[in-house]
Amino acid sequence: MKPLVLIAAVALTACSGPAPDTSSDGTMTSVGSVERKMVPPKPKPAPDYTGRWIGVEGMVLDIAPAPGPSRYTLTMQWDLDNQGSFDGVAAGDTITFDRNGIRETLRPTNGTATALKYLAGKTDCLTVKPGEGYCRDGLSR
Repeated sequence: MKPLVLIAAVALTACSGPAPDTSSDGTMTSVGSVERKMVPPKPKPAPDYTGRWIGVEGMVLDIAPAPGPSRYTLTMQWDLDNQGSFDGVAAGDTITFDRNGIRETLRPTNGTATALKYLAGKTDCLTVKPGEGYCRDGLSR
């Protein structure tokens, strides 16, 4: 092979790689690759739990917005003998609160998950634990 043809073949081979990525979601580096910027996912807004939620045998939960992001005031009657107000903080689709020195969490469920026969079949409920749940029927907002 002639030296000039050999040099041309080597030069063409060196230039025949894939074209550099020039997409607009990154920054071109000095070596021709793209440095991608990591974009954190947007957090989903917390569901709107404000309003009145009804349990059984006089159990009731009222959720009202409180000052500050993702903050709520929970006013509840959680059994025949106990009632009170608590500060709640939303995280994702749950609300955590401290009641009588115990960290509790309200989580979205259906009526069957409350383990309360009267609430079985309902679809829009919040449950603290089996035997303590509250549902709304669309009229209690």
